[in-house]
Amino acid sequence: MASDDSSNVPLQELTGAAAATAAVVPPVKSPKLKLYSFWRSSCSQRVRIALNLKGLEYEYKPVNLLANEQSDPEFERLNPIKYVPALVDGETIVADSFAILLYLEDKYPQYPLLPQDPKKRALNIQIASIVGSSIQPLQNYPVWNFIEEKLDSNEAIKWTQHHINRGFTALEKLLKGCSTKYATGNEIQLADVFLEPQIYGGIKRFGIDMSVYPVLARLHEAFLEHPAFLAALPEKQPDAPSL
Repeated sequence: MASDDSSNVPLQELTGAAAATAAVVPPVKSPKLKLYSFWRSSCSQRVRIALNLKGLEYEYKPVNLLANEQSDPEFERLNPIKYVPALVDGETIVADSFAILLYLEDKYPQYPLLPQDPKKRALNIQIASIVGSSIQPLQNYPVWNFIEEKLDSNEAIKWTQHHINRGFTALEKLLKGCSTKYATGNEIQLADVFLEPQIYGGIKRFGIDMSVYPVLARLHEAFLEHPAFLAALPEKQPDAPSL
């Protein structure tokens, strides 16, 4: 699924994504991956973070959601439900950020995002599922546009803030007492890859007050000190509008 804000960049290949510069491990020399992405999509941001962490070079293929480029036959062939992101790895096509992240874990095991310990592994998946299933889908374009059309933009904002706050409240309770640098340990793991794009978007786009979520706020600060997260920020993408 995806986020929002406009861009007039056509659906064409762009190179020079910041993955290599932010890599935690040396870039993997293999046929370059292609990531179909929208600069402000939190789902795409998750995948960009993971690619950076794993040191995987990729070609950035912008899909302007506000220009309805997701309905372009070329992109619909990659993902019939017409959401970003989509990843092309040679002959393999994977759509949906969660599926892409699991594919990357299996295919490119360097810098693993899922711990071996069953309890920590389950916690990572639970956090990812809360973000991916109970928060982000309720703020995406189809839902936002439907509410705005039936009511107005103010109601759409209230709806979004309500569901983000509901999810953040649950995450804050789940992470109560967290004393590690990141959500489930002192290394970046899957939970962090899901958390930061949602926190960042909540602050920047929807004005969420993070003072009531001290654990999430602390994690957010830690994420923004990590090069893999910085390189994946929406405003640093090739299709982000210039100021």
